[in-house]
Amino acid sequence: MALRKDFLWGGAIAANQVEGAWNTDGKGPSVADVAMYKPNVNVKDYKKQVQITKDSIDQALTTDDTTYYPKRRGIDFYHRYPEDIKLFAELGFKTLRISIAWTRLYPTGEETEPNQAGIDFYKSVFKEMHKYNIEPLVTLSHYEMPLALAQKYNGWVDRRVIDLFVKFCRTCFEAYRDDVKYWLTFNEIDSVTRHPFTSAGILPDQSDNLLQDEYQAFHHQFVASALVTKLCHEIIPGSQVGCMLTKLTDYANSADPRDVLASFNKNTMNYFPADVQVFGRYPELVLNYFKKNNLHIKMADGDLKILAANTVDFVSFSYYMSMVSSYDENNLTLTSGNTVVGGKNPFLRSTDWGWTVDPVGLRISLLQLYDRYHKPLFIVENGMGAQDELTSDGKIHDAYRIDYFRSHFEEMIKAVDADVDLMGYTSWAPIDLVSASTSQMSKRYGFIYVDEDDLGHGTLKRYKKDSFAWYQKVIRSNGTDLA
Repeated sequence: MALRKDFLWGGAIAANQVEGAWNTDGKGPSVADVAMYKPNVNVKDYKKQVQITKDSIDQALTTDDTTYYPKRRGIDFYHRYPEDIKLFAELGFKTLRISIAWTRLYPTGEETEPNQAGIDFYKSVFKEMHKYNIEPLVTLSHYEMPLALAQKYNGWVDRRVIDLFVKFCRTCFEAYRDDVKYWLTFNEIDSVTRHPFTSAGILPDQSDNLLQDEYQAFHHQFVASALVTKLCHEIIPGSQVGCMLTKLTDYANSADPRDVLASFNKNTMNYFPADVQVFGRYPELVLNYFKKNNLHIKMADGDLKILAANTVDFVSFSYYMSMVSSYDENNLTLTSGNTVVGGKNPFLRSTDWGWTVDPVGLRISLLQLYDRYHKPLFIVENGMGAQDELTSDGKIHDAYRIDYFRSHFEEMIKAVDADVDLMGYTSWAPIDLVSASTSQMSKRYGFIYVDEDDLGHGTLKRYKKDSFAWYQKVIRSNGTDLA
């Protein structure tokens, strides 16, 4: 079965990883702007080693440094977006997934009026995209909430953040009602328990009960997502709003029933945030988890009705790798990927950064998600980080990247052949950018090479990799030519 004629091929980027200009034109600091360059994180200690503390924030705010705070500089998309969008158009993009930095519109999150320079910037970006008939897919919260809200309220732990986020989203919907049809609420919403500061502005050293705070933040984001979904439908008729999940496909390490149960539990907790947004209610197994772990989620009167009445239109997700689980972690060789640590599958090869490559897992993920939700699906992140080499004649020969995408597209198409309703695919990322987890540039994802190293040295010149022409051909043929 062929992909639908209106299949949305494209790529995905995030404001905090590409824009730079972190303190330009009235923008305030976000949680991303205090994330340091950490290239040598041990997989077992990831959460501890990248943890942000009150003291580390205070230190970060004493300097304008962009060398060791790389997300402050990004790849200068803020000034170079016409050039980059033109390259995306040359690739043949039907869509481009971007995020709107909350702090460009509301520097602290608590202003009563938005920053007009921020509104104008994204208006110009959308105008440039529409010039090439590229449909925007916009994420409203992509790891870049106002730092001031993390400092003042411990982020999403405080219910008052809901109204502040709804205000920000209302501004976006009203400003861009004629520009954007497709919206996502929270990027990888399941990640609150993996990196609470990045996802929800929670400072672990300021929490008396971190697990309690994480699930309280989840609830407030669920309510905010439902309210924003309702608001978007009201302000932009015909708009579609999706949730976004990190699809952490997990296999049992063996046929031992205890391993199967461990994997089942892992997958259940991974699905839970999407379950709430799609079904409009908390799963019974998750409520039981709260009870057994003495977690008491504060819910206002009417919260459950809000969740039930405002479910999402489609399910989007990232997929990078799969892992294995065992009842006894000593049975596993640990590996990491996308800020997750889990068991390494001995049947799979790995990338330069230890992420297992599992294209069949993408097909499994699509089948699982569609069977569970019966909603249109959208792959909004998929790709591999690699150490690319720029040759003396300005070439990047990345056959390994072409092989990666080809194998994943083959499995994606097989899932569509099984009647999975798939809206589109946006690669992570179409252009090299600052990595989310370790703030490296050397972990390169793009079809477009950016001349910038880990410490910010370079010309920022863009170069087309070999994979550029290949992805261009794939899009032109709507996935029928993968050679």
